[in-house]
Amino acid sequence: MFGKKKKNAIAYGIVGLGRFGEALATELARSGAELLVMDREEERVREMRELTENALVVNTLDKKTLTETGIQNCDIAVVCIGEHMESSILTTLNLVSLGIPTVIAKATSPEHGEILKRLGAQVVYPERDMAIRLATRLSNSRVLDFIQLSEKLNITKLSVPDALVQKSVVELNLRARFGLNIIAIEHNGQVIEHVDPNYRFCPGDILILSGSKESLSRFDRWTDKQE
Repeated sequence: MFGKKKKNAIAYGIVGLGRFGEALATELARSGAELLVMDREEERVREMRELTENALVVNTLDKKTLTETGIQNCDIAVVCIGEHMESSILTTLNLVSLGIPTVIAKATSPEHGEILKRLGAQVVYPERDMAIRLATRLSNSRVLDFIQLSEKLNITKLSVPDALVQKSVVELNLRARFGLNIIAIEHNGQVIEHVDPNYRFCPGDILILSGSKESLSRFDRWTDKQE
């Protein structure tokens, strides 16, 4: 049975080792996280045993079997079996009923996601989110990466436009003008997390911003007019 070992460490449980589940489990394992993974396919589980000793072959996902794996000892459990809706819903229900603090479930449609949300899970749409990220990068040449956290909150990484070069953070006041917050600035390969209001942007800087997609669009239109 899986049990948390490291003091103050967050333990993760991953149910389903398809492309999404495998990628998620691999990144968590490489970060040193406490990890329990399970799937019905022996080959998938065998591959994950190179990254975590807590990799189990599980043929059924009823509440009793899940309890025997020890997944209830995890802080966060992620259901990565969205393609099989019935199994996804029942597994999510079982994990929530086990009292796991945070249950995250992959959904393949808005209807599927609504059911999972009503069961008490946080819902993710990997394919949709990837499409949004790609579309944003294609439509804005400055955008290097884009993550949608909610309908109104996004994290955007973009090259500093020429219009900002040699201007200070306080002078531009992106929060008041566009509703954008500066999370960090990458300068010469170094990440500046605590940004000085008097910092002046340099060519080659990379901005990491938070705000709505509409705010980013207003900012983008403004910079286009300045060039």
